[in-house]
Amino acid sequence: MPFLVNYGRPLESLTYIFLAWKAFLLAIALGSGVSPAYDTSSTLLSTHRATFYESAFDLATRLTRWDAIYFIRASQRGYLFEQEWAFASGLPTVISFLAKVLVSLGVPKYDALESLIGIFVANASHLMSVLVLYKLSSTISKNSQLSLVAAVLHILSPAGLFLSAPYSEPPYSLLSFVGYLFFAKAVLGEKRTLAHDVSLVASGLWFGFAVNFRSNGILNGILFAWELSRELSRPPTALSIRRRLSLVAGGSAIAIGFLAPQIVAYKTYCYGVADSELRPWCTRRFPSIYTFVQEHHWNVGFLRYWTPSNIPLFLLAGPMLYFLAKSGVAFLSNPFLLNGKIKGAVLSPDLAALLRSMASVQLILTATAITNYHVQIITRVSSGYPLWYWWLANLLSDGRTAGTGKNIVLFMIMYASIQGALFASFLPPA
Repeated sequence: MPFLVNYGRPLESLTYIFLAWKAFLLAIALGSGVSPAYDTSSTLLSTHRATFYESAFDLATRLTRWDAIYFIRASQRGYLFEQEWAFASGLPTVISFLAKVLVSLGVPKYDALESLIGIFVANASHLMSVLVLYKLSSTISKNSQLSLVAAVLHILSPAGLFLSAPYSEPPYSLLSFVGYLFFAKAVLGEKRTLAHDVSLVASGLWFGFAVNFRSNGILNGILFAWELSRELSRPPTALSIRRRLSLVAGGSAIAIGFLAPQIVAYKTYCYGVADSELRPWCTRRFPSIYTFVQEHHWNVGFLRYWTPSNIPLFLLAGPMLYFLAKSGVAFLSNPFLLNGKIKGAVLSPDLAALLRSMASVQLILTATAITNYHVQIITRVSSGYPLWYWWLANLLSDGRTAGTGKNIVLFMIMYASIQGALFASFLPPA
């Protein structure tokens, strides 16, 4: 897609590349209709379907696979079964709200409405996250060309069709990138004004919304803890105290975003219930339905995924785990990886601290994915973390490493293409 790149009109170029890539992936999804789906669970969302047969051109069904079925069902009637609480409430809430708005405006209520809304939310969120990432990258690197390349890499993410389907990753990426942008503008400003501190609180609010789409968003609280530790090492002036309070408020917003669904679940399952009917997690010291459901229903936990039968999934996740780990270590050891190439660039200690904290978040995510997650999901979860895009864009900008960078991009495109065909056919990995 190099012919679509115009460095003088970056936002227009990104939109054209986005549309071309989406058209390619959706063509793959529709093309998968030449053979029957491996699983017909998507058809169960329909209350009027008389057969399990899927039309080759039924895009809503083709993209409502795996976890998307749970998100759509929750948007239609809320959480009914305990195991459904493993799927964050952010996306179903948004879909349900938009469906009610459309119906109130006269749009007929039909079976595929929520699925189509979910597809719209995913694609709109992905496009906006691309544009926000460009702005974030420009703020961090002061390099418009590298920023454009990083945003293009987000379009070509190995998450592939997951960023077009009713999944939480696209809105999570958008909200996280906006949170990073507000945080960067707050801590990299030349002055410490009230507006900068308000930006910190706003950053926490955006991250708080994000954690309602993906629980791993709680790791973004590390940015606030890291900056607060730096602030506490300075003399307590009036400006410093205001900054500390802003950091505490922003970090608290993330914690509240994470805890709110847990409180709702506790009131639903544990409050005013007879002891004989209490669920096991209700009596734990930290009664989290999310932790219990992941362990009990989905077998998620420390080293639980380390079985011989899952070796192929670790191999599939291996490249993405390597990119995340490699880029995280690179920025942790040299936070000026991007700015050091710009003549006259000011190597700010505030920028170094920000990038090191972001690298720490990414490395912890990588380690957790290896030890606790269904490891294959890292290829889509990684879409919400900008650091590895910058690392890859940096490789592509250096003549000595451009070949390696191009090979990684080729891998991303091949993986997303193959994964797209498998996903639309209801085949793993998911």
